Amino acid sequence: MTIANLDLAVFVVYVIGLIGVAWWVSREKQGHEKNTNDYFLAGNSLPWWAIGASLIAANISAEQIIGMSGSGYKIGLAIASYEWMAAITLIIVGKFFLPIFLKNKIYTMPQFLEQRYDHRVRIVMAIFWLGVYVFVNLTAVLWLGALAINTITGVDLMYGMIFLGVFSLAYSLYGGLKAVAMTDIIQVVLLVFGGLFLSYTALNLISDGNGVWRGFTTLTTELPGKFDMILSADSEHYMDLPGISVLIGGMWIMNLSYWGFNQYIIQRTLAAKSVTEAQKGIVFAAFLKLLMPLIVVLPGIAAVILVPELSRPDQAYPSLMNVMPVGIKGLIFAALVAAIVSSLASMTNSVSTIFTMDIYSDKRPGKSQHHYVLVGRIVSVTALVIAMIAAKPLLGKFDQAFQFIQEFTGFFTPGIVALFVLGMFWKRTTATGGLVAAIGSAVLSFGFYLLWPTLPFMDRVGLVFLLCVVAALVVSHLGKGHKTEQPVELSEVNFGTTAGFNIASVAVCIVLIAFYTVWW
Repeated sequence: MTIANLDLAVFVVYVIGLIGVAWWVSREKQGHEKNTNDYFLAGNSLPWWAIGASLIAANISAEQIIGMSGSGYKIGLAIASYEWMAAITLIIVGKFFLPIFLKNKIYTMPQFLEQRYDHRVRIVMAIFWLGVYVFVNLTAVLWLGALAINTITGVDLMYGMIFLGVFSLAYSLYGGLKAVAMTDIIQVVLLVFGGLFLSYTALNLISDGNGVWRGFTTLTTELPGKFDMILSADSEHYMDLPGISVLIGGMWIMNLSYWGFNQYIIQRTLAAKSVTEAQKGIVFAAFLKLLMPLIVVLPGIAAVILVPELSRPDQAYPSLMNVMPVGIKGLIFAALVAAIVSSLASMTNSVSTIFTMDIYSDKRPGKSQHHYVLVGRIVSVTALVIAMIAAKPLLGKFDQAFQFIQEFTGFFTPGIVALFVLGMFWKRTTATGGLVAAIGSAVLSFGFYLLWPTLPFMDRVGLVFLLCVVAALVVSHLGKGHKTEQPVELSEVNFGTTAGFNIASVAVCIVLIAFYTVWW
């Protein structure tokens, strides 16, 4: 499969334009040298629209577009619960977690853990997150992105990964988080309009040119099983999405961990001008999440009719792109690459932030701001190189990478959520209790995985979370707090929100209730 000259021209214009904008917004005033606050937190200058767009751009990447479309092809609309439930999760994060984090003026999640618990917790979790970001997140984005490029253009997978890595560094390495966040508004506009146009064209093809609504009606009529939001116990995909658990079970734990305590997601809210500005950005992102299934799941379902003989579900989205008109295909290809490189840039920036601020500066204190920024840039490049080398051995044999990522991270997320939630809202939680929850999560999850293989992973996540909370409570009750522990004084945190935030939150909930009522 090849890409036409016009499509290639559209794509090249996008690449050059994005790099140009990134360097323009990254320029410094004369006489000012970029410091760690500028590089890692954009100088705490991000407006709400940049925060909301950047949250979505960091989130929607190859594993979402390629992976969720693949799951839509195989499972159906039920996989959209990850997107729609995330909208409510964002509201919770904005209301209850952000005020605590911003009051503490932190750079990283491990830094907050040291302020709340002790140095041991900071180092353990910093090392853990570095490993996950490099060997799970970065490898997944690079591999699936290269797979999409290979399907569309025929470019070798390794060359595709090298291109994606170099492109992401070209626009983010100099400017840091500010370059990433301020260009993400371009990425999201391209992603949303490109994705919606792909869905529009696919539905129109299904209806033989008789319109989108006719195409959607045909899709729901011919594939009714693909539009069940809550799967029954006899579904072949029940192990992936176990019925009502997507509403009241382990998915809450997965989403709270991802949106509330994940460095490369939460970092853009830490860079906000104020709590109010961050909360407006959160609400903006929540509304965008309501749109995402139209962009990342519906094309996969449409591909069942348009390209039914795929060897792997993850080929659904890129294969569908190949039926798009010349010119439009280049635009949608640019939108796909936009999603990939924005996530790569966000992840590498967060890897460099955690390594530099949580590990390196601890071992080499007192260095200049220029030195720490330089270290951050070196770490960004190194992380991408390691991820390129590890991508094929780790992910080459999986046909649904999104589900693999969810199951793997599900080993650790219960303990992470217990560690943070108890640390923020229960003063008596000790550092040892928190560490028992964090480490016990992996041990318990692996034990259930081996001894109870019929337990759906999402139910396992919920069960392990409850056990981690109990373990942390018991250990904290029996032990004594470390002398450096500083419980969060909730009375000093302002959890009040604006009328606009409250109205928007209610609107998100109403829309979600309507969705689940229609497609229950």
